[in-house]
Amino acid sequence: MTVVRWAPSPTGRIHLGNARPALLNWFYARRHGGRYVLRMDDTDQARSTREFADGIEVDLAWLGITPDLLVRQSDRTALYDAARDRLIAAGRLYPCYETEDELDRRRKRARALNKPPIYDRAALKLTAEDRARLEAEGRKPHWRFQLDGRPVHFDDLIKGPQTVNTASMSDPVLVREDGSYLYTLPSVVDDIDLAITHVIRGEDHVSNTGTQIEIFEALGGAVPTFGHHNLLTDAEGQGFSKRLGSESIADFRAAGYEPMAVAIMASITGTSLPIETYETLDEIANRLDFSMISHGPARFDPAELDGLNARLLHTMPYEAAQPRLSSLGLEGEALWLLLRDNLHKFGDITALAKLVTGPVESIVADEDRDFLALAKALLPPEPWDQTTWSHWTDALKSATGRKGKPLFLPLRLALTGRHDGPELKSLLPLVGRRACLDRLP
Repeated sequence: MTVVRWAPSPTGRIHLGNARPALLNWFYARRHGGRYVLRMDDTDQARSTREFADGIEVDLAWLGITPDLLVRQSDRTALYDAARDRLIAAGRLYPCYETEDELDRRRKRARALNKPPIYDRAALKLTAEDRARLEAEGRKPHWRFQLDGRPVHFDDLIKGPQTVNTASMSDPVLVREDGSYLYTLPSVVDDIDLAITHVIRGEDHVSNTGTQIEIFEALGGAVPTFGHHNLLTDAEGQGFSKRLGSESIADFRAAGYEPMAVAIMASITGTSLPIETYETLDEIANRLDFSMISHGPARFDPAELDGLNARLLHTMPYEAAQPRLSSLGLEGEALWLLLRDNLHKFGDITALAKLVTGPVESIVADEDRDFLALAKALLPPEPWDQTTWSHWTDALKSATGRKGKPLFLPLRLALTGRHDGPELKSLLPLVGRRACLDRLP
């Protein structure tokens, strides 16, 4: 079975850039009848909070994603400890005692000599006596994974055949001095334990993949298929970042955007699929093949989101809108069908509904008062339907000679107090004759 995972760190609210892999993993799982694992990478105890973790679940649910399984790395330390001990016993994880300042000086010295600033494995030359002396000085070791230093080949689900040469990389630190784990080891251990078959993530992780494949092999685990997608950037080409304060999914929700509009923009931007309305995430999953993902950056356009959001509302059936209308104290399919084409965000309907329910602050120009008085006198009797507007304006045209904007605009301003809005032929039957009489001077 296909098993994917999305692994956010709960150190802030997720943004569009985070939502992209969350959605692409969801599409892949749905398309292949697989399972979706939400894994909270919360080993950073200083910055991870339960509040942020809960917020991530809320944001995913709002986007339409329901994980099949939720795990927290903070609950799984025993697994990582066991893997650490196995790697130490196999001679692949070794203790190092350099301080960050010492390592920085070595990197600068290497650059000055035009050498690659990679770790020189000096710690491998330490004797047991050397290590005892350093620890007696109060130093605690961090632990590095000894890479094979070879070309690591893998067939990327999105980018095709890839090679990462670990000979050009420093042995990565997997365990900090305080015994806590960096991202790499827990991630591999979890992928093995949870039988993850596909790892779909941003292309900024490609170089990590060579290291991780070596750790998979060192632990005897099945290596998953990797897929690295292009990254989503803002309108200026800047990557989204929690630390830079990029607009979060919660911000888009609070601003009144439709979840489907945000999901479409986060996932389809930077693919050959058109940015258009889709009814469900499953519809996108069935249409989006990963071969459609561009190898160039995916640039998010806020204006495109605004337009898409409006189009989703303009085609939303009454059945979908009805519960939300009821929560605002509004009812009726005719009201929804009348107003939806004028919505940019769903919340706009509260103000627009007043065109029907009132009160309306009419706009009446002095030069139009006589014309509007005649309009009031010629207002047709009820019952009203879609033809009432044309009968009324035809009578006014015959009586005054007005046509076009001089005929229609004074009526719109008096009846709605707006220059724009729904078609008056559809609005009049809902407003009714009595309310129209009250709005005409």
